[in-house]
Amino acid sequence: MKPIFILVFVFCSSYSIGQNNTLRFNEGNSSPRATLDAVSWVSGHWRGEAFGGITEEIWSPALGNSMMFSFKLVVDDKVVFYELGAITETDSTLLLQLKHFEPDFKGWEEKEESETFKLVKIEGNRVYFNNFTFEKINEDEINLYVLIENKGTSEEVKFNYKRQ
Repeated sequence: MKPIFILVFVFCSSYSIGQNNTLRFNEGNSSPRATLDAVSWVSGHWRGEAFGGITEEIWSPALGNSMMFSFKLVVDDKVVFYELGAITETDSTLLLQLKHFEPDFKGWEEKEESETFKLVKIEGNRVYFNNFTFEKINEDEINLYVLIENKGTSEEVKFNYKRQ
């Protein structure tokens, strides 16, 4: 089951025409200046549905120049996988990093590796990281958009979350 979810959930750096809610970070550019205040509204306990199950994210308030999070996908009352990560203030901008884990906490990425998403821009109620966007709908609802690659094709997936 792990190879299927790696293909589905590993966030890739390719950009697909027709994707409306995610942006690509161009390596020749630099990330804009930003602080955690720009994403403080993500803090909280969120739940939604995706991939045939329940998704849950819990984001801590900013502390120590970071906002830590945990994610899990539960299908048929069983955890499929977890993610742990953070948005950090680094070099006067924001950086999103995460790692994936099996239900028994065996990591998907190598010990010293993580998935890293550079900040592209902040505009209105949206914060754009490389192929990964946070959108505030209101105080009790957010969307996350992720560009996912599977078998050579790219698809933008929307995660709609309600505050718990």
